[in-house]
Amino acid sequence: MGSGREPHTALAAPLGVWIAREGHHLLTGGGGGVMEAVSAAFVATRPRVGVCIGVLPGPDARPGYPNPHVEIPIRTHLPLSGALGTDPRSRNHVNVLSSDVIVALPGGEGTRSEVALAARYGRLAVLFGPREAFWEWPRAAHAERLEDVARFVAAASAPLEEPL
Repeated sequence: MGSGREPHTALAAPLGVWIAREGHHLLTGGGGGVMEAVSAAFVATRPRVGVCIGVLPGPDARPGYPNPHVEIPIRTHLPLSGALGTDPRSRNHVNVLSSDVIVALPGGEGTRSEVALAARYGRLAVLFGPREAFWEWPRAAHAERLEDVARFVAAASAPLEEPL
């Protein structure tokens, strides 16, 4: 999750490569900025087993949606985003509820609302980027390095206890 305008390539590209190499799927809002930058890096990584999913706003097509790297577009009837991202008519609910872990890069009101929804729904979230990019954001774990994101995801994915 992240800015729909700014690509933050120094953060997004290595994250996309890492997600692909780890064998995960990538789910974004399917637009430009961070969504496109992380998707481009993910899709370009070989070999990979995961797919690039884009949950698109609707009901009408918007310019730039889906970005050219989305392999599975999920078209919704949900038109709201940005500052209205926590409204029930926003696809952000689908993005958050469909994710095992949310990695949020610097972004605007839409990204901030996804982090707020992660807290509301009890989904694990980590803010990835310089601390000042997340001033006055909802509380979440923070990582400035990809290695720290990887540790967070590994800890979040670990089983809570051994099977009986």
